[in-house]
Amino acid sequence: MREIEEEIKNCRKCDLWKTRRNAVPGEGNYKARMMLVGEAPGKKEDEMGKPFVGKAGQLLTETMEKVGIERSEVYITNVIKCRPPNNRNPTRGEIERCLPYLRRQIDVIKPEIIVTLGNFATTEILKMYGFVPHSITRARGRIYRSPLHNVAIIPTFHPAACIYNPAFIEKFEEDFRKIAEEYIKIKEKKKSEL
Repeated sequence: MREIEEEIKNCRKCDLWKTRRNAVPGEGNYKARMMLVGEAPGKKEDEMGKPFVGKAGQLLTETMEKVGIERSEVYITNVIKCRPPNNRNPTRGEIERCLPYLRRQIDVIKPEIIVTLGNFATTEILKMYGFVPHSITRARGRIYRSPLHNVAIIPTFHPAACIYNPAFIEKFEEDFRKIAEEYIKIKEKKKSEL
């Protein structure tokens, strides 16, 4: 994983390297059973080189803690590893150049749950596992199971969307309660196998 992270930090596969301060490979537990995937780094993330450290990251961390998930237990990353200028949406080309990094990160971690945060991550991860992508308002809170890959994909809103639209916060917390239930099942299953 450190090798992948170094590659990301030195990546020049698209023009985003010209405007970034720091690439943001991701951070967390390399043996995590759960992986959270967002869209792209924001301003704070670009400054610090870490994912979800701004207001959206605070909301994410608080929500996880509310349902009993410690940030240190999971691995958090984004589809795009560099901040698009002015937080614009990533282009198709940028996504395609960056996706191999995400695929490799998933291959190393082998998460049993992937939480997708927002439309971009949900679309890309669902397609990656052979599901037909739906808009986040339709996909959120559902559990997409891929028995072939032994993974459950659970989409929810991006925490930044909850900041812009506080009406989403209740649904975001509801989704995280469902995510926590799924996570507890996996942890208990692992304990019983020992």
